[in-house]
Amino acid sequence: MNAPTMAEMAAKGESPEVLFWVGCAGSFDDRAKRVTKAFVKILNATQTKFAVLGTEETCTGDPARRAGNEFLFQMQAMNNIQVLNNYNIKKIVTACPHCFNTLKNEYPELGGNYEVIHHSTFLQQLISEGKIKIEGGSFKGKKITYHDSCYLGRANNIYEAPRSVLQALDADLVEMKRCRTTGLCCGAGGAQMFKEPEKGKSDINISRSEEALATGAPTIAVACPFCMTMMTDGVKNKEKENEVKVKDIAELIAEAL
Repeated sequence: MNAPTMAEMAAKGESPEVLFWVGCAGSFDDRAKRVTKAFVKILNATQTKFAVLGTEETCTGDPARRAGNEFLFQMQAMNNIQVLNNYNIKKIVTACPHCFNTLKNEYPELGGNYEVIHHSTFLQQLISEGKIKIEGGSFKGKKITYHDSCYLGRANNIYEAPRSVLQALDADLVEMKRCRTTGLCCGAGGAQMFKEPEKGKSDINISRSEEALATGAPTIAVACPFCMTMMTDGVKNKEKENEVKVKDIAELIAEAL
């Protein structure tokens, strides 16, 4: 894995084309780490000049703000902005819609102004520029269903980029009944990933996984580490983990390269 840090680049007097913001999940969650590695594989394969912050990267503060701890959010955000501005960062790409939303829409009010791109849009750009060439691929003609992340879709109106990335695989994209603007949340953004759910008829991630399984697609594509956890748990709950795989769009592209 070739992933230079900003400190190493700065020491050489170089600057990257793009900073890859890994995020907490991509750094520490075993399943999300595989997505990070897949995305780095793509960046290396397309000869994109990138860097990561490494140990200088901390949480964006998104979970703190969503939980109501505004003081902690501002502390974390100001610390990150100071690091990013010291390196004169202009362009950031991240595989996490939560990091994407916070960096893009919430950091400017604290003095952090950057061009922030979600990895689905970045992959779409690499494909349209001809930097990613997929010939045939193992997904040709196979059914894939895509689950819209709330922070990517409804919060930032990004619906087409992940779908066009999947279509580049020559896959048969099957939509769930609730998709795009009417997509159903996996539950993680509502903190269901961090706690036991309240009493009700059904856990939200299980309801969503049932909708995905109903499409008959052997692959459920996601573009968010939170959705990855919730959908994987939902598939396991239905004991379908051997037949149906939950994968990030970066993993699908990396496999097809």
